[in-house]
Amino acid sequence: MARKKTRFERFFSFNQHRRRFGANRHVFADLDYARLKTALIEGETVEQTHGSEKSLEQHLVNLRREFTGEPELLWHHARLIVLIRREFKVAETFRQFRSLWESEADFLCERLNLRWLISATDTFADHHPEPAERSKAMMVSLLVNTVKIYETERALAQGAPLPLDPDKVEHVQSHLVPLFSGLSCFTIGTDDTLRNMRWRLDPFMESHPVGQIAKTVFDRLQEEDTAFARLKALHHRSRTGWWS
Repeated sequence: MARKKTRFERFFSFNQHRRRFGANRHVFADLDYARLKTALIEGETVEQTHGSEKSLEQHLVNLRREFTGEPELLWHHARLIVLIRREFKVAETFRQFRSLWESEADFLCERLNLRWLISATDTFADHHPEPAERSKAMMVSLLVNTVKIYETERALAQGAPLPLDPDKVEHVQSHLVPLFSGLSCFTIGTDDTLRNMRWRLDPFMESHPVGQIAKTVFDRLQEEDTAFARLKALHHRSRTGWWS
């Protein structure tokens, strides 16, 4: 695995300086969040970015199209993340990012998609001054990236995703089906593993704003086309349900 460059190495990297050139134009001390929540970004089509331009200005232009028809506040949130990742006045920019979440967590959790919710937790994991908050944020990122990996394998497999075999589903109700390294299959329909995990997560979800993001993300994973939602549809023992 490649070694992460040190802060000293990044400071003397011409490429790093080039990637944040012009960043001063995108930092604002005071913003009217109420106005930004109602002002919508104009445009004809939504276009999600793939990769990033070395030019900060071009990258932000591309990124803005991703928020066509959405409130300006969502775009401002994304812009702060870009500036932090390009290491522009990190302490000051992160303070603005944290202040935004402390003020507008309800709105951001409701309107941001999973991509940007995880970008937010990655940012908290990298820069929050409190280790406990960094740990909570890292937990959310780990969960969603795990889902992303196995759903990628499923999406790229040859042929259509295979439906569950009813006979195997019935078999796992009464038999242990080994997976690897001592793990066995989830008992679809009755298993309490995910419910117990959710109970352990609940105290972490009570903190603000990282815990609020964690709960939003967990709930979304039960509704999107993920293994959580697919198993939820087959789960018939209500007292072991793990969703809100």
